[in-house]
Amino acid sequence: MRRPLIALAAVVVTGATVFALGRCLPLKHTARRSLEVHRPPEAVWDALTDIDGYPRWRPGLTRVERLADERGRIRWREYEGHGDVAYELVDATPPLRLVTAIADPRLPFGGSWTYELTPWPGGCTVTIVERGEIRSPLFRVVARFVTGYTAQLERYLTALAAHLGEGAPGE
Repeated sequence: MRRPLIALAAVVVTGATVFALGRCLPLKHTARRSLEVHRPPEAVWDALTDIDGYPRWRPGLTRVERLADERGRIRWREYEGHGDVAYELVDATPPLRLVTAIADPRLPFGGSWTYELTPWPGGCTVTIVERGEIRSPLFRVVARFVTGYTAQLERYLTALAAHLGEGAPGE
């Protein structure tokens, strides 16, 4: 009887410690990753804005559903194995700057991605800046110490590079 109580106490203390640590971590963060591609900004722009085509090149994304919006914004929901997330287009300056945001307040996280396309002779640099907010203290600990704030950015850029016929993304 004593061992299960000790194990339970260890679980409770560990959980409380992780929760307390998460509450000490900042709610908001900024992360940035870049990819150099040998494609003009217009070609990259086409890939970034072809919402219906995302499932063809983004691993894990099973489908995209367009959503109605009374404010006239472009909105969509992405479906993956672990759930779904609604997004909206916040700002666009073709073919150089695109801002999307999570439009789903029920989630324990939120934020925006700003895509910046910087032309150079023979191609462009794609930079994604994530301005995120992680409301769950447990998720803050996981993001800070397990997955890192840039994991999603790196997955996205790796998939984009493959879609565009490029090599692995660089910094």
